[in-house]
Amino acid sequence: MDLTINGARLVVEVLGDDDAPVLIAHHGGGGIGSLAEPKATFGPLADRFRVVVFDARGCGLSEGVPPYSHEQWAADVEGLREWTGAEEVVVAGGSYGGFIALEYAVRYPGRVRAMVLRDTSADGSNLELAFENARNQDRVEIDWERFNRYWHGETRSDTDLKELWRDLIPLYDKEYDPVKADAAVEAGIYRHEAHNWCFQHNWGSYDLKADLPAVTAPTLVTVGRYDWVTPVSSSETIAELLPGSELVVFENSGHSPQVEERELFQATMREFLDRVVPA
Repeated sequence: MDLTINGARLVVEVLGDDDAPVLIAHHGGGGIGSLAEPKATFGPLADRFRVVVFDARGCGLSEGVPPYSHEQWAADVEGLREWTGAEEVVVAGGSYGGFIALEYAVRYPGRVRAMVLRDTSADGSNLELAFENARNQDRVEIDWERFNRYWHGETRSDTDLKELWRDLIPLYDKEYDPVKADAAVEAGIYRHEAHNWCFQHNWGSYDLKADLPAVTAPTLVTVGRYDWVTPVSSSETIAELLPGSELVVFENSGHSPQVEERELFQATMREFLDRVVPA
């Protein structure tokens, strides 16, 4: 369905019963993300939750109405919460979506019943670690001009963003499968304006570390042991700062344990939610 939230038309899918507890999941990727990823991850929870997934403004098939700031994207999550009628929600997000989940919890703490985070960071320091990890790997040869354009938000078109992402995707899984990776690239929806905004406007000021100790919602923090871009240390920092958090490291995953160790990830997430949001 299409919903107008804060002046932007968003593509939204809802799974589960209308009277179930609400879980709103934000996709990762900035301008390379869409609702397909959180739908695959959180859709199975529709037997217990009303799961809301959506293309963020400027992403997927939603309308491109700037700003594409963390504040605006968090406000859009709040608009979706208001639309559902729920007083409190479980908020979830992986990678860049984790930034927005954390931003939402800081800005709207009274609305967060619980959080599920995956392979994310509380500030922008992970990018320095990611550059170091890229220099030290031997899986692919890095074209540093293209690498820097991606991470500095200097993509030139949607097609250019797609091709720069094709260069990077071999770094993300613990075990690189070129056929699977190419299929993932082709299945994506690319919006370079939102991607560029993330790194030109959002990244330099992103730092929630001082705010996290005040967030008391129970939180599951997950990360793959071999994540190169938001490494285990980033999740350890989040877990140390959030008083109600639990950290789980998936030992056979890179950036996407929800895919690479799907059954274990699903079981871990469900066990946590069964405890903190009992039926």
